[in-house]
Amino acid sequence: MPYTDLVFDLYGTLVDIHTEESDDVWEKTALYFGFYAAHYTGASLKEAFSNAMSDREAKAGQSYECFPDIPFEQVMTELFRLKGVADETGALGVNAAQLFRISSIEYIRLYDDVLDALDALRRSGFRLWLLSNAQAVFTAYELRLLRLHDQFDGILLSSDYGCRKPDRRFYDALLKEHKLDPAQCLMIGNDRETDIAGARAAGMATLYMHTALTPSAQLPADPQLYPSPDAGSRHYEYEGDDWRELSALILSL
Repeated sequence: MPYTDLVFDLYGTLVDIHTEESDDVWEKTALYFGFYAAHYTGASLKEAFSNAMSDREAKAGQSYECFPDIPFEQVMTELFRLKGVADETGALGVNAAQLFRISSIEYIRLYDDVLDALDALRRSGFRLWLLSNAQAVFTAYELRLLRLHDQFDGILLSSDYGCRKPDRRFYDALLKEHKLDPAQCLMIGNDRETDIAGARAAGMATLYMHTALTPSAQLPADPQLYPSPDAGSRHYEYEGDDWRELSALILSL
């Protein structure tokens, strides 16, 4: 097989999720702040959060080449401090962040056959890695919920690294920390502009999945790039989220 390492995106690739950060979610989170005498309305909390996040992103130097990722819980802790409430351990910020996330989730589930597919790929000799644009304060726990937390040889979440896909630094963190050869890595993701663009810039082969969670402006998979051993390409495309079929196709490459 031409690849030794499979690098997976998470949401929209392995996991089907729908969140709604509605006014009601902000109101419930503001209620939690009020329990600790940090008084916000839902609207004022949302505005304060947006301003604080924008300030941090500006300081991080967001640009075309630089895609910073700011830990959500740190911003929540800052919002407590703005109301005169000390959060020395950061526990209030973590709890507020997780309450916000849980309140926003309408559903979260694995695509069918994901666990069987990962098991088959591992048994065939691949090493498996997760590289996700994600907040560790949410996603580390969602991985446990979905029984994915022990399925990978390594898990990299963007908020732990201060940058996110397609930032080359995030891919380099995976390659350097685990001494991977990018020529032997296949990145699998559902977003052309983040997962695929960043991986190609880092020298990886790529497999684009067009799923229901792919950004709506992005094109469907090109059937001429369907994964096959004679494709003669380092870029493949697949329509849908059928992991039973897709794992077999990866094994055939």
